[in-house]
Amino acid sequence: MSEFDLGRRRVMQAVGAGLLLPGLAPAVIASVKDRPVLTDGVQSGDLQGDRAMIWSRCDRPARMVVEWDTRSQLPNPRRFVSPLVDSRSDFTARVELTGLPPDQAIFYRVHFEDAQTGVASEPWLGHLRSVPQFKRNIRFVWSGDTVGQGFGINLDIGGMRIYEAMRLRLPDFFIHSGDTIYADGPVPAQITTEGGRIWRNLTTEAKSKVAETLDEYRGNYRYNLMDENVRRFNAEVPQIWQWDDHEVVNNWSPGKQLDERYQTKDIHSLVGRARQAWLEYAPMRLQKADGGGRIYRKLAYGPMLDVFVLDMRSYREANDANLGGAKPFLGREQLDWLKGELKQSRAQWKVIAADMPIGLGVPDGEVSPGVSRWEAVANGDPGPAQGRELEIAELLGYLRKHQVRNYVWLTADVHYCAAHHYHPEQAAFQDFEPFWEFVAGPLNAGSFGPNPLDKTFGPEVVFQKAPPAQNTSPFAGYQFFGEVNIDGQSGEMSVVLRDLEGVAVFEKKLQPV
Repeated sequence: MSEFDLGRRRVMQAVGAGLLLPGLAPAVIASVKDRPVLTDGVQSGDLQGDRAMIWSRCDRPARMVVEWDTRSQLPNPRRFVSPLVDSRSDFTARVELTGLPPDQAIFYRVHFEDAQTGVASEPWLGHLRSVPQFKRNIRFVWSGDTVGQGFGINLDIGGMRIYEAMRLRLPDFFIHSGDTIYADGPVPAQITTEGGRIWRNLTTEAKSKVAETLDEYRGNYRYNLMDENVRRFNAEVPQIWQWDDHEVVNNWSPGKQLDERYQTKDIHSLVGRARQAWLEYAPMRLQKADGGGRIYRKLAYGPMLDVFVLDMRSYREANDANLGGAKPFLGREQLDWLKGELKQSRAQWKVIAADMPIGLGVPDGEVSPGVSRWEAVANGDPGPAQGRELEIAELLGYLRKHQVRNYVWLTADVHYCAAHHYHPEQAAFQDFEPFWEFVAGPLNAGSFGPNPLDKTFGPEVVFQKAPPAQNTSPFAGYQFFGEVNIDGQSGEMSVVLRDLEGVAVFEKKLQPV
């Protein structure tokens, strides 16, 4: 283990729980009840150039103060202060650190200062590694699907332990591939699982029903942040968030019909509240586009890696049989953006972070008896591209025409892990170069799969691991995350799929071309 990693481990073991360290007492001394409380730990995210976002939350109107240094004791900290936060943002705050030296350990300290008295909270410490300027080894992890199917924080087994398994891999960052919450999935006190075993949940009022109000959506994020594994992970690993359906409601699209659990029947109202809560809790750099709510973006991580974060949810038309002519899925503006950014990228590897898989059939009930409705790209017809598949066909044809190579798709959504190789020789649509798609998940949810493959783009299942029965509990161990390692000298990319304990179940090595 490098000196850098040893230093990180020592610091995070000492302060990962937000303990007040000697010499860090607030300027204004006050009793505990008079001091602001930093309620949900800290997060960092969206590393870009010499910048990084820092997120936290407190219990009252206050300003967040972030100090950072390249040494763990912060002997010469640089200080950043957020605007005043209040109930309008659920007391969440974010600050963008700037001027970070490249490829350095960055230790940061967060506290809040009361808007009226200036009294400071106890601090919480975090850590990140800044973006490299030159080639070096890179490691990151990805997965999705947190607290689904009613499987929440089970203290009997130590909470959401997969976050600890990911943390112990010492990644440079983490891509959360969507379903960051399950707003449509209440968490009961207990669930009877396979073999009669009882799963016991930590419960809250916000997770007692489906989310409809803005505060209920916010409460779903606060629930996840109660888990000690998650908070430890968040303080040490920068994140890249994207969203999918369960941030709002299962399989939502503009045509979604809400069930009897919902008093609100307008899907657009729910989407607006859900997006606001997601943007409040994501450690993301807010963008001006789409009224400040755009989610898709590119993050450059040095000369070896660009990450293209997609939004496969916000611009689609209603879910239907997905046949016939072109149907918006990414949407024209996002599709053109993605084509242009991939063409211009000079990074050795281009990771397309997709919240849904390309070739797996993801059903959404029926349009009419015997006619399937589809949730993702695939439509179950192995023939020429139709419907949403036409956007993917356009993208793949464009990448081949402009000789864009070394791109890899990473995704989650289907609650099992898999490796798919796409090749034109076995496809109905053949105007593309071969590529790989890797699937990971869930993080803490029921396990499903495997899903059927649609052969339009010629996918082959090289590996998959799925549970023996649908909606298997986390007890069974079918929880997965993916890990990507890029060798700084050879440029080789190794993609590893790991289980709940961090044990590798599959590995594929890819050579750059």
